[in-house]
Amino acid sequence: MSCPHISGIVGLLKTLYPHWSPAAIKSAIMTSARTRDNKEEPMLMLNSSYIRVTPFSYGSGHVQPNRAMDPGLIYDLTTSNYLNFLCALGYKADQLALFTTGTAPYKCPAKPIRLEDFNYPSITVPNLSGSITVSRTVKNVGPPGTYTVRVRQPKGIQVAVRPKSLKFDSVGEEKKFQVTLKVENRATASDYVFGVLVWSDGKRYVRSPLVVKAAGWKP
Repeated sequence: MSCPHISGIVGLLKTLYPHWSPAAIKSAIMTSARTRDNKEEPMLMLNSSYIRVTPFSYGSGHVQPNRAMDPGLIYDLTTSNYLNFLCALGYKADQLALFTTGTAPYKCPAKPIRLEDFNYPSITVPNLSGSITVSRTVKNVGPPGTYTVRVRQPKGIQVAVRPKSLKFDSVGEEKKFQVTLKVENRATASDYVFGVLVWSDGKRYVRSPLVVKAAGWKP
């Protein structure tokens, strides 16, 4: 039943914001979702017993349509961003032509983008060795304000965000930030570990899952 529910929310957001891109709508839905149940307890899944679930089970969480209508900040993407992502995956000109219009073939950048820097509303590093710094850009779609960051670190992983606050003066203004993830305890992070990064102006909460697995650890 999730598909018709999400489709309805997408239609609602497109009616409210006809100029928003598909990525903007997706970001609004993802970053405004909640990861606790209606009793404010962690979500559980019934297997042989009730177990606590992770982003691999619920994605960004349970959608909240009213909050998605006022997400505050969004992670946006353009057609070129998607094509550069495919370039980084090794797609050739004839394959890229399936996704482009016009007669001129799309030319991949001389320096491929890092897949970790794709401006998606979550951060996943499946093979972290030492440390890595990833970049994200957020766009203000709400009133002027200042957003501060809060992080719940994945177990065994140190997380640092720079800058720690973002000030927006107008709608459409964009700001970039960087997230550094560093392995502190390779044994703890030998399997996937999970955290969350939240930007908030006190009213809106822009949540992004953090998913990390340390590389090459053997007991």
